[in-house]
Amino acid sequence: MDIEIGAEAKDKRFNRRVAITVVALSIFMGLCGVKDGNIVQAMQQAQSSGVDAWDQYQAARTKLHIDETARAQTRFLALSGDGRAAAPEAAEITRLDAEIAKYQAEAPALKSRAQGFQAQYDALNVHDDQFDAADALNSIAVSIAAVAALVEIPAALWASWAFGALGVVMGVAGFLGWSLHSAFLSRLLG
Repeated sequence: MDIEIGAEAKDKRFNRRVAITVVALSIFMGLCGVKDGNIVQAMQQAQSSGVDAWDQYQAARTKLHIDETARAQTRFLALSGDGRAAAPEAAEITRLDAEIAKYQAEAPALKSRAQGFQAQYDALNVHDDQFDAADALNSIAVSIAAVAALVEIPAALWASWAFGALGVVMGVAGFLGWSLHSAFLSRLLG
C-alpha cells in the first residue's frame, strides 16, 4: 500500500508541474495575443497612411508634369513674331511657374512622409514577427506538456519548458521593443 501512495504522490507532483506550465504559458499567450492584435492594427494604420501619402506624392508629381507641359505649350503658342508672349499668356506662364514651384517643393516632403510610414510599418512588423514566434513556440510547449502528462516522461516536460522559455523570450522581446528577431522563424512562419 505504501508503494501505491508513493507512486500517486509522484504522479501528482509531475501533473502539477505540467498544469502550472500549461496555465502559465496560456496566460502569457493570451497577453501576447492582445499586444499582437494591437500591433497588427497599428501596422494596418501605418500601411493605410503610407498608401495615402504615396497617392498624394503621385498626384503632386502628376500635377507637376501636367503644369510643365501646359507651360511649355502656352509658351510655344503665345510667342509673337518678336519672340515675346502677349500679356494674357505671360500671366498664365507666371501662374504655371508658381504651381510648378509649389509642386517641386511639395513632392520631396510627401515622399519623405510616405517613406516614414513604410519605416513605421517595417518596425512594427518586427514586433509582430516576435509575437508570432512566441505564439508558435508556446503552442508547441503546451502541446508537448500535454503529451508529457499523458506519457509521464520528465524529458518531455523539459522539452516543453525549453520551447516555452524560447517563446517567453520572444514575447518579452516584443513587449519591450527589443530588436531580437529570428529570420529563420520569420521565413518559416511567414
